Amino acid sequence: MAIKDYEFWFVVGTQFLYGEDIFETINAHSAEMCAEWSKKMPCKIIAKPCVKTSKEILDVMRAANADEKCAGVITWMHTFSPSKAWIAGLDTLKKPYLHMNTQYNRDIPWSEIDMDFMNLNQSAHGDREHGYIAARMRLKRKVIAGYWKDEEFQNKLACWIRAAVGAAESRKTHVLRISDNMRNVAVTDGDKVEAQIKLGWQISHYGVGDIIREVEAVTDDEIDAQMAEYEKNYIMDTDNIDAVRYQAREEVALKKFLERYGFNAFHTNFEDLQGLRQLPGLAAQDLMRQGYGFGAEGDWKVAAMLRVMKSMAEGLDGGTVFMEDYTYHFEPGNEMLLGSHMLEVCPTCAAEQPKIQVHPLGIGDREDPARLVFKAQTGKGIVVTLVDMGDRLRMICNDVECKEQVNDMPKLPVAGVLWKPLPCLQTSAEAWIYAGGAHHSVLSYSLTADNMRDFAEIMGIEFVHINEKTEINEFRKELFYNDIAYKLGM
Repeated sequence: MAIKDYEFWFVVGTQFLYGEDIFETINAHSAEMCAEWSKKMPCKIIAKPCVKTSKEILDVMRAANADEKCAGVITWMHTFSPSKAWIAGLDTLKKPYLHMNTQYNRDIPWSEIDMDFMNLNQSAHGDREHGYIAARMRLKRKVIAGYWKDEEFQNKLACWIRAAVGAAESRKTHVLRISDNMRNVAVTDGDKVEAQIKLGWQISHYGVGDIIREVEAVTDDEIDAQMAEYEKNYIMDTDNIDAVRYQAREEVALKKFLERYGFNAFHTNFEDLQGLRQLPGLAAQDLMRQGYGFGAEGDWKVAAMLRVMKSMAEGLDGGTVFMEDYTYHFEPGNEMLLGSHMLEVCPTCAAEQPKIQVHPLGIGDREDPARLVFKAQTGKGIVVTLVDMGDRLRMICNDVECKEQVNDMPKLPVAGVLWKPLPCLQTSAEAWIYAGGAHHSVLSYSLTADNMRDFAEIMGIEFVHINEKTEINEFRKELFYNDIAYKLGM
């Protein structure tokens, strides 16, 4: 599903104490608010009839669970809604849950306010009752407070909506493992069963021979059609057209295989190519452009995370790409990190139209592969990785500032991104390493740490954030406290 195909249900609480005449007003307010939000949100927000009883609440939560289009439930207490009526419904709810504390009117109508107005507009009262029961039940939820028309309020709502869509897409993520991960590498490995339990990721292995048979079955007409796509999207900057045509052959084969078995992410491994003439480079890059997740060297976790984050970022400016920490620039006062990979960086982060080039590759022991070469956009972004800590999954997020790469790299013909990690390279690197962060990550110009924090909370995984305020000793304390909390099962 595309992000626009999802919807969120707005469930507003009230009761019979104040008479039934108010229900029509509450429903009208809800419909107006949802119509306003839906103009600005990535998904529609659907106003449900206000709920007054435990049965009505339970019924709407069960319906939300059963509706594939529903990516989450938003609650608001227009009046005072006794929260014991919500216990069964909230206990049943399996979808992401946001509790908003707002009210229809922005200002108090000083000259007109009376008890009828107070009874109808008492979210300052009712939402505290509702908040108590969620806290008592230890429910995972997002809480946002403020006036529903304010930009800051709506930005928080949109941020959570994208995270909830990421949660829905996470549970549909199906990763094709072509071979295993790189031999003896620890951080790209992990517990695939736990990943499926916590994140919904289905991770399935196929041998390289299965892909080779698909590659061999591709026709010249299919290759020609794929070459036309390359000509449309990229600049052909090589005379070695045969090498490019082989990447086209690989892409056609991979896409057929992915579609046939319902995969939306995949990885390769340069150590296990067998009869493949080239390591997929251009083929992997172009598939990422279309929205597929990808991980190099058998990294199934980063492949799945890229797929999830691309789905969260749909419709936003900027790219969301597979990345690897490559090398440091330690110029005093101008410390930066060059991120890249030997072949496979998604072109959605390119500052200009990428060029297709063919160059030797020092590993893999195969023909020179075609790849896209480009410099990246500038702007603020995040770098995100997911690691298996044995007793839990940990997401690490670092705020970064992507800088213009003014220097050429004639002897390193790859796509690259140059960034300044916050608060500085030294602190960022120390914190990343203390946290066990991987060398593979997802870099996004589109998403923020708030998006990823909301996603991690929905999925029930640990989240740590390296940012402009990070101080190493305090960060190490956070990791220590998190270890204690998880060991105690908190």
